[in-house]
Amino acid sequence: MRRDRALALLSECTGDDIWSPEHCRLRGIPEAWIDELAEAYESGFRADRETIYEGGQVTNQYHGIRDVFLAIKLGEVLGVDAHSIEQQHGRPARIVAAIKDAVFEG
Repeated sequence: MRRDRALALLSECTGDDIWSPEHCRLRGIPEAWIDELAEAYESGFRADRETIYEGGQVTNQYHGIRDVFLAIKLGEVLGVDAHSIEQQHGRPARIVAAIKDAVFEG
C-alpha cells in the first residue's frame, strides 16, 4: 500500500467505528486485510458505547472491521510498532490516537 493512501486511511480511523467490508473496498483497503480483519460483532446494551448503530438505528449484529484494528495494521505498514502501542493503551480511541501521534509526529 502506498504511504499516502495509508496515511489518508489512518486519518479516518477513530477507534470507535466499525467499517463495513463494502466501505473498506471503496476506501482501497486490500481484500486480504478485509478477509483477515472482518468479524461479526454483537451490540451490548449496558452502555451506549457498547451499542452498534447503523444509519442512526440500533442493530444487534454487524459484520465489519473495527477501525482500531485497521489503524494497527496501517501503523505497522507505516513503520510504527503499533502492537506495542496497543499494549500500552487500553481503550481503542487511545490506541488510534497514539498510533497517529507516532506516525504524524515521528
